Amino acid sequence: MSASNTSTISSVGAPSRRNTELALLVFAVLIPVFAYANVGLAKDGSLPAGLLAYGLGLGLLAGIAHLIVRKFAPYADPLMLPIATLLNGMGLVLIWRLDMEPSITTASLGGAMAPKQLMWSAVGVALFVGVLVALKDHRILQRYTYISMVVALVLLIAPIFFPPRFGARIWITLPGIGSLQPAEFAKIIITVFFAGYLMVKRDALALASRRFMGLYLPRGRDLGPILVLWALSLVILVFETDLGTSLLFFGLFVIMLYVATERTSWIVFGLLLSAGGAVAVATFESHVKVRVDNWLHPLDLASNGGVTETAQAMYSFGSGGMFGSGLGQGYSRLIGGIAPKSDYILATIGEELGLAGVMAVIMLYGLLIERGLRTALAARDPFGKLLAIGLSGAFALQVFVVAGGVTGLIPLTGMTLPFLAQGGSSVIANWALVAILLRISDTARRPAPSPAPSTDAEPTQVVRTQ
Repeated sequence: MSASNTSTISSVGAPSRRNTELALLVFAVLIPVFAYANVGLAKDGSLPAGLLAYGLGLGLLAGIAHLIVRKFAPYADPLMLPIATLLNGMGLVLIWRLDMEPSITTASLGGAMAPKQLMWSAVGVALFVGVLVALKDHRILQRYTYISMVVALVLLIAPIFFPPRFGARIWITLPGIGSLQPAEFAKIIITVFFAGYLMVKRDALALASRRFMGLYLPRGRDLGPILVLWALSLVILVFETDLGTSLLFFGLFVIMLYVATERTSWIVFGLLLSAGGAVAVATFESHVKVRVDNWLHPLDLASNGGVTETAQAMYSFGSGGMFGSGLGQGYSRLIGGIAPKSDYILATIGEELGLAGVMAVIMLYGLLIERGLRTALAARDPFGKLLAIGLSGAFALQVFVVAGGVTGLIPLTGMTLPFLAQGGSSVIANWALVAILLRISDTARRPAPSPAPSTDAEPTQVVRTQ
């Protein structure tokens, strides 16, 4: 009786998951469209006139991004693009909803912001497309390690030479473009530098000279980089009164340093230096001191005789309850100035969508960060691992300092909530950040090519047994 036939084993690549991404993108577009309709029905009792245009515009941006990912990064993570699209779409709805409040849509505050935010979102998707098309391999960025450092420092220092706005020097004004926040782009560029620098220096930074209270203390010569970064973050905080960028800049370096060296002592040193620097600056810098005082005493009257914005945000969260008052039916206009559309947009979510809405938004951010960390674990090269960790860490830090400031966990820092809050620089930079993560993910998940058959191999004969 003859034995079973011989069989060959062929390598099967991992599924690309692009159809999964497309299905999720449909929901990521439909949810903001329904939210847009909900706001119109709540405010005017009818569907808004721009509903079709908004749905087609958001769908077109999502469709273009999906086609580019399908073509140029077919094995990339299938969840990042839908999450970014959903957050961006809901941000447009919330800004449009706040535009309908006359008290916060005055000419002095820039008027209606939703059309401009939609334009910046389109620019962000265009940059997303450009990154995926032009950046064939993320390892190319390693060649520009020190150039990235110079560019990032220029971007961080540039706002010093421009007049302050709302008490901080974090904007630059370009003719024909308007105001931009260079720090949003600097966070990506400085991450490239940190990843390239730490990949080379991680062995030296991991060495310990002595042990104290269970911690391995780094050598004195290796403390230099972290002390320089600490001093630079203080300079930014003093001259630009930008607490958020300082926390992001220094915290990002400590996170990547810990991941590269696996030394807990770096985390301890980083926290001590960060806390010490913040306390020292808050004692003599008036703008930072006011924010700390508002955090410690939110229910005290402001200097103009009114209730502080922090207290108004607390009232918004309290009145929202579990499920909120409904989109378009809150009182976010009571939060003064431009804050409802930028710093305090999370308070609008808390009031109109309730605790359930806030938790849904936080979970979306958490899922996007988790996919970034998963990408870092899957990356096959150390530079890609550190770069993915850095980009995910920068995104996580920005969400933490903004959400923590609005909810009263930490002093408000003045940064923007990624994709949701008004701000052209923020939405453009974060679309570029997602594009780089997708490029790393595509490289990590792409199946290895099958080995070519050797021409020197001798033919073998298959013997069948009876």
